Amino acid sequence: MNVKLVVFDLAGTTVKDDRNVHKVLQKALAKHGVTVSLEDCNDVMGLPKPIAIRDLLERRYEGSRPVTAAWINEIHKRFVEEMILFYKTDPSVGEKEGVSDTFRKLKAHNMKVVVDTGFDRQITDPLLERLGWKSEALIDGSVTSDEVERGRPYPDLIFRAMELTNVNDASQVVKVGDTISDVHEGQAAGCGMVVGVTTGAFSREVLSEAKPTHLIEQLPQLLDILEI
Repeated sequence: MNVKLVVFDLAGTTVKDDRNVHKVLQKALAKHGVTVSLEDCNDVMGLPKPIAIRDLLERRYEGSRPVTAAWINEIHKRFVEEMILFYKTDPSVGEKEGVSDTFRKLKAHNMKVVVDTGFDRQITDPLLERLGWKSEALIDGSVTSDEVERGRPYPDLIFRAMELTNVNDASQVVKVGDTISDVHEGQAAGCGMVVGVTTGAFSREVLSEAKPTHLIEQLPQLLDILEI
């Protein structure tokens, strides 16, 4: 396979995540009187967060308030504020083991590296600044859910990443992520390889049901698959 572009998810794939996103989402909903479990939140990981919030409200809210776009936006605003604060200040924030080295080796082999995410740009920029990948020229770009018409599991994020890097053939793209929606996104785009990471939101057993082309535990294992 002639790989020209590798598209990586952020939280849970390349960024350490001890269910931190789950907890912030749970807290944002609790502030509005909606109780959800961490497992409920796990079910919607990888999706654009307004869609995830709507899904959780429709499944778990037992009150009489209508689930409107305005209410979803209120909760999402709270979620964004809390995530920005977390990514700017929490000492646990950092990349998963071997990520920067993996990016360097991919780029040394003339492969473009882009990150895509279910977050919007407001959350993503502070995170990327904290990680230092942009200043160290380890990534060629980033795509967020609010920059495309449809987020995961649709292929729009990957198609945007291809536009940013002048890659025209999806069969030359590798998608890497830790959620079922990551896998479905890669499949919908027609990526030549779709790699599930089993040490994030979903277990090997659950991810395997989505039928990725490969499963790995740690990101550097991707280099073996690509024979680097």
